[in-house]
Amino acid sequence: AMSKSAVKISSDLLSNPLCEQEPAFLEMVTAFDTAMRRMDSFNQEKVEDGSAGGVVEWFSSVFPSLNMAVKRREQTLQDYKRLQSKVEKYEEKERTGPILAKLHQ
Repeated sequence: AMSKSAVKISSDLLSNPLCEQEPAFLEMVTAFDTAMRRMDSFNQEKVEDGSAGGVVEWFSSVFPSLNMAVKRREQTLQDYKRLQSKVEKYEEKERTGPILAKLHQ
């Protein structure tokens, strides 16, 4: 799906009027479109022959920061859910001084 989206973006860029006005921009967008189509073709081959797992491993090795960002996002999401449940618990309790202080915190 990611490579299909990239192909769509590159196709949309090629139809941009700036490509007609700026030859350098057209050259860059054409190169980008070619690369995205090659990537999509490669991904389709991997999906069809069942070795798509290698693509994921390759992608993770090329973009290690992506894997770390996903892990950080998951950790942050877990922290948020944990704190949200605490807030809901405090909102259900009687509004006393200590409860209001914890809720504010």
